[in-house]
Amino acid sequence: MARAHPYSVCVYCGSRYGAREGYRLAAEAVGRGLASRGMRLVYGAGDVGLMGEVARAAGEAGGQTFGVIPRHLEALEVGRRDLTSYVVTETMHERKKVMLMNSDAVVALPGGAGTLDELFEALTWRQLGLHDKPVLLLDTEGYWAPLLALIDHVVAEGMAGESFHRLYETVPDATALLARLEELAG
Repeated sequence: MARAHPYSVCVYCGSRYGAREGYRLAAEAVGRGLASRGMRLVYGAGDVGLMGEVARAAGEAGGQTFGVIPRHLEALEVGRRDLTSYVVTETMHERKKVMLMNSDAVVALPGGAGTLDELFEALTWRQLGLHDKPVLLLDTEGYWAPLLALIDHVVAEGMAGESFHRLYETVPDATALLARLEELAG
């Protein structure tokens, strides 16, 4: 059965740039790389921080962009209107659901509380069997190392099974991420 849309990658990332230039460069490389591979970016529709960077790079490279933003964040996150698709939701929960359901894979770049919320909801839904989409963490400059240590601790303390580690993959840089996404897209 033919796909109704290109292979779509949901990217969770910060609405800030963060402390390291490498985070911005990785977001740019991911956006450009998705576009050059004919993959559609699904993201939070903002035009700020890493979110804006990944979308700008994808759009400038001719890629398809699918943005989803809740009404109450349109001004704060500066909803980017030049996207291929722009969806406004009523709630954050609806935003996360629309993003995940319109994606074939999930990627987490560096980000804050919102990124963590989105990432853990995707992991929890996968753990519960609500989806089986790959979840990849782009560990730019070791950003996710403390989180990975926490997950190891949660498993070691018996609060999650060893199988939790199989819910996600970690990749070291944008090049490895894009290569893995190509494999997954088949």
